[in-house]
Amino acid sequence: MTTAPAPAEVLAGSGPWQLARAELRRRTSVKVSLVIVVFFVLMAAGAPLLSGLGGWSPDEFDKTAVDPYLGGAPIGPLGGISADHWLGVEPVTGRDLFARVVQGAQVSLLIAFTATAIVLVAGTVAGIAAGYFGGRTDAVLSRLMDLTMSFPSLIFMIAMMSVAKDVNRIVLMIAVIGLFGWPGIARVVRGQTLSLKHREYVDAARVGGSGPWRILSRDILPGVAGPVIAYTTLIIPGMIATEAALSYLGVGVRPPTPSWGQMIAESVAFYDTDPMYFVIPSSCLFLTVLAFTLLGDALRDILDPRGSRT
Repeated sequence: MTTAPAPAEVLAGSGPWQLARAELRRRTSVKVSLVIVVFFVLMAAGAPLLSGLGGWSPDEFDKTAVDPYLGGAPIGPLGGISADHWLGVEPVTGRDLFARVVQGAQVSLLIAFTATAIVLVAGTVAGIAAGYFGGRTDAVLSRLMDLTMSFPSLIFMIAMMSVAKDVNRIVLMIAVIGLFGWPGIARVVRGQTLSLKHREYVDAARVGGSGPWRILSRDILPGVAGPVIAYTTLIIPGMIATEAALSYLGVGVRPPTPSWGQMIAESVAFYDTDPMYFVIPSSCLFLTVLAFTLLGDALRDILDPRGSRT
């Protein structure tokens, strides 16, 4: 009869990615966070289908679901939750809250993920170039990082979003958020690249006749992948919160296109008469940001342990 190997014996012969997966599987917080993240991502991806299942479009008014004699308050308990409206309705308009929440998830996560992708690509390219080539390239890119990070980004975002009128607001928000997000990850990648470019295997590849592109793609990039992945999962909640903040301030996504930040801003006027209108989008935003933050912290501890120490 054979006995199962102890966890330490299993991990002893594993590579770094196998160790990371094993460690993630052991953490309950990571499992819960992954479930929440997958839930909201699937909800955003299937927003049109889910709205159809609910029977209401995000912009469809239902005047029979609100009481005109009570200032448009939803009819029924908990903000009008019923078999027709699964999460209730908006006060005054009677728009289905379930349809608007799932559509708002699609808008909020689309902006956050796309802006994160721009930040990831731009920051990784700039960081690797600055760290590997050094000299004037490093000086120019480092000063550009300093210049971008010196801007009061939120104020500049508000100003740009306010003066831009006849443009696609979603595309503009992605571009503006991405513009100010890349220097942080570029600094992380630059520091990691500086420590990798003098390693023995990089010197051996250089002596063996490998060009810069081959060295960067086959030797440097895999070495910075761990910290980049950890950092990416940490900036996603910041992107989601930034989109929500801009929409909350009235300079983000414009009605009738829903987003969680916009819904929270509109619900402030009704928090005492219809608290569910505030609670539902706020809970979605809170859970999503919390799940990504916990997942990012776990990945940082595992993939970039030096970066988690102070």
